[in-house]
Amino acid sequence: MNTINEYLSLAEFEAIIFGKNKVSISDVVLNRVNESFNFLKEFSGNKVIYGVNTGFGPMAQYRIKESDQIQLQYNLIRSHSSGTGKPLNPECAKAAILARLNTLSLGNSGVHPSVIHLMAELINRDITPLIFEHGGVGASGDLVQLSHLALVLIGEGEVFYKGDRRPTSEVFEIEGLKPIQVEIREGLALINGTSVMTGIGVVNVHYAQKLLDWSLKASCAINELVQAYDDHFSAELNQTKRHKGQQEVAERMRKNLSDSTLIRKREDHLYSGENTEEIFKEKVQEYYSLRCVPQILGPVLETINNVASILEDEFNSANDNPIIDVKNQHVYHGGNFHGDYISLEMDKLKIVITKLTMLAERQLNYLLNSKINELLPPFVNLGTLGFNFGMQGVQFVATSTTAESQTLSNPMYVHSIPNNNDNQDIVSMGTNAAVMTAKVIENSFEVLAIELITIAQAIDYLEQKDKISSVTKKWYDDIRNIIPTFKEDQVMYPFVQKVKDYLINS
Repeated sequence: MNTINEYLSLAEFEAIIFGKNKVSISDVVLNRVNESFNFLKEFSGNKVIYGVNTGFGPMAQYRIKESDQIQLQYNLIRSHSSGTGKPLNPECAKAAILARLNTLSLGNSGVHPSVIHLMAELINRDITPLIFEHGGVGASGDLVQLSHLALVLIGEGEVFYKGDRRPTSEVFEIEGLKPIQVEIREGLALINGTSVMTGIGVVNVHYAQKLLDWSLKASCAINELVQAYDDHFSAELNQTKRHKGQQEVAERMRKNLSDSTLIRKREDHLYSGENTEEIFKEKVQEYYSLRCVPQILGPVLETINNVASILEDEFNSANDNPIIDVKNQHVYHGGNFHGDYISLEMDKLKIVITKLTMLAERQLNYLLNSKINELLPPFVNLGTLGFNFGMQGVQFVATSTTAESQTLSNPMYVHSIPNNNDNQDIVSMGTNAAVMTAKVIENSFEVLAIELITIAQAIDYLEQKDKISSVTKKWYDDIRNIIPTFKEDQVMYPFVQKVKDYLINS
């Protein structure tokens, strides 16, 4: 059970989304939300407060009479529930609810406490709103996507429940849930923020960390296959550069390969003084995709860590407008809903995951090109050359998928298009960036699945399964439980999907 209180760590956030921990609301939060709600209700009585007694956006110049103010909130939610495209997956939708719950719990939004209670119930009962990928420009936050969450909270729209897409009203009746009470600004407070892009971002970081781990494991295994020298991931070499990410990647490689019998030391061979060849048969140095792993994955590691830190700051921040300040008895109008922080971090994340994918694709090409590796048959074909095809077919998939990610990794952060009668004259496109990053991450799992199948085939061809490190042996055995060693050609797509699922879920 995770209690929403003062600060929610990224680890606690992930435990709720991926570990299915339950959420509870502390008395501190309930008191804070109540105070904020009561203060706004009294404070707004004879003042002009945006979104309470005014229209929205460029129509904020129009006063809304008191008798219409509740209906105004419903109008906002319904009119902006206009998303299109694919629905967000349940993990991302659940993460969006949690991110919104946490920011509203700070007491800077003036919402009725029923909002807090119902969002917690949705999380705890695995009821996720139908939220579409397309719709937000990420400037007044995720207006369209969050409207679909708000629509569910008022008892309308659709949800995913026990694997089915169903009307919210039916599911609420089954679960005995009641819609929220709309009192002052529940509509605006719910949709005016960055919680969808942030929720998707947390999910992206979770899987990016897995990708980094798998990329490290694949890189280590290929170094084993070729019996590489250990100096390129040595502490001594990598400490001569000051980058912490590079040093940590090298350290993880050393730990991963600590019990491998295939990795060699340069002093035992090229430094022994016994080699008198004029043209060396063995490689003096490996290709960059094998030798420069710490330098390539180091920036990936550091970027993932920085993105995680920014996300944690964002979902612990008040990111709507206006901001209710009970302590100073004031309401501040501004732009905390603007998603530039998340937009930029998602662009950074998709760039480094694309680079990680490019590394995997180049390592795969190294294994498949016998002229380069000089160890393996073409396409790691364990059957009859010319008659069988080995991994030739799936290389096309890896190359194509990597190319798609390269295009998707172009930044959204600088793609602002003014809209909303030019009220939103510069926007973040943060949700688009987060959705595109999720696609890049999924692509990377596909390429790595193909690479790991290929490495397993290479290990069998070289008869090295009793010589590889225990870390490599663990995942090798897992892969072999999914796809046994094969010589004859077979339909590959079911196996690639199963290995992809294994990488995602391990």
